[in-house]
Amino acid sequence: MDNASADKSGEMVSRKFPEAVLIQNRENLGYARANNQLIAASRGDFLLFLNPDVEVKGGALDSLLGLIESDEAIGAVAPRLLNPDGSVQPSCREFPTLEILLYEFLGLSKFFPKSRTFGRYRMTWWDYEEVREVDQPMASALLVRRRALDQVGSFDEAFPIFFNDVDLCYRLRRAGWRIFFTPEAEMIHKLGASTVHMRNKIQESHRSLGRFFEKHYRERYGPLYCAVSLALIWAGQWVRIAGASLVKWQSKTKGKR
Repeated sequence: MDNASADKSGEMVSRKFPEAVLIQNRENLGYARANNQLIAASRGDFLLFLNPDVEVKGGALDSLLGLIESDEAIGAVAPRLLNPDGSVQPSCREFPTLEILLYEFLGLSKFFPKSRTFGRYRMTWWDYEEVREVDQPMASALLVRRRALDQVGSFDEAFPIFFNDVDLCYRLRRAGWRIFFTPEAEMIHKLGASTVHMRNKIQESHRSLGRFFEKHYRERYGPLYCAVSLALIWAGQWVRIAGASLVKWQSKTKGKR
């Protein structure tokens, strides 16, 4: 997939891998819609969603396939992601809830990162050293069973950039599919540069989080639950924007000294 890249990578793929089927978009359609194009065009029993800033280490794909094929109830598996320096990159989270929003907004997750209660969302208490069932691994590298996708549907394009993978994993789990993480498969995630300005990125992230709550929790938990959650999401957004602006101002001030 070449989602309107500007680095001529599409031409490189066509030249070096003529046997590959390459979909080239004239404009960037966003993560969700572009992946749905790939899902529609693919034919395999398993689909690997892989960001362009991820390097696959030897044996990783075999480990992922071995795990997902070991149990027909497994709908998706994810590898351990590493930073370029070899350190572990946190890549799994629990599904967001009102309780988790409170812990994040009050800063309890930062004050008590090793707590299984307050550090639930980002799973900061965990060392990523064992195979375990998880809620939502990052789709930067995610192997998904075709049959599971056929059941729950592909990526929701109402989440163009953020939370589309969370939404997909939530639908998989609700449908009874299991999702696993394994450290036996390793990939290096280089965390490519953001495609949007920091302020816009924060706003879109929180907008998508609110959309997730509206979609999955309004009917399940009621309008009051959603209203309180959306208020916390809105407040958290402006706290993050203020924090990012302060860091940027301090950086500029320091640079002028």
